[in-house]
Amino acid sequence: MKETGFRVLFLEDEPTIREVLTEYMLMSGYQVVTAERGDRAVSLVREQEFDIAVLDICVPGADGFEVLKCIHTCRKRTAVIMLTALEDEQTQVKAFNLYADDYVIKPVSPIILLKRMETILRRTGRAVEDEEGCPGGLVLKEEAYCALYDGEKLPLTLSEYLLLQTLYREPDRVFTREQLILSIFNEDYIGNDRIVDAHVKNLRKKLPISCIRTVIGVGYRFDKTASGST
Repeated sequence: MKETGFRVLFLEDEPTIREVLTEYMLMSGYQVVTAERGDRAVSLVREQEFDIAVLDICVPGADGFEVLKCIHTCRKRTAVIMLTALEDEQTQVKAFNLYADDYVIKPVSPIILLKRMETILRRTGRAVEDEEGCPGGLVLKEEAYCALYDGEKLPLTLSEYLLLQTLYREPDRVFTREQLILSIFNEDYIGNDRIVDAHVKNLRKKLPISCIRTVIGVGYRFDKTASGST
């Protein structure tokens, strides 16, 4: 099996799930480092570089959210999938507020998990080839799945980038929350559409300019006049 070159941190305390999913990842060419405890995963994040982390939430030691916080602080380029049996809306919103890229509910088919990993890495695993000479203002480099402002790359998660991309492509069109969910998760998301509000809140914090407008009772739109782009 040809290796993909991608390194995975897999935090899971249940032995059967850990062994089965690890085997599938290895068969797909990933380099996998496993951890049974959250504190061990935190140590690994601080010591090593990973392309993607798959994190259970309810594990011994530090929970998955603590590992997620550590990744956001120390390894912003590492994509994160939360893999958990917790399916309540509050927990999902918390995960996305802490910059998770995806949220997958157990039990999950190994093939589906691999597809979710592949999709995220395809979108986030490419470096920006040339950021010099970029025009001023807000620019989206769709081939690299990243956004820049005045040539500086913005630290967006995949979900935040896809949300911005959807709004940016059709300035002044008002998108409903349901339409934005489809643009981010396709048809995979199960939960309240207010998850979009959490993504918008995070995105606004990271954008140097105020270009996402709230349309009360409907959703959101992109204000091109405020973006500095041409």
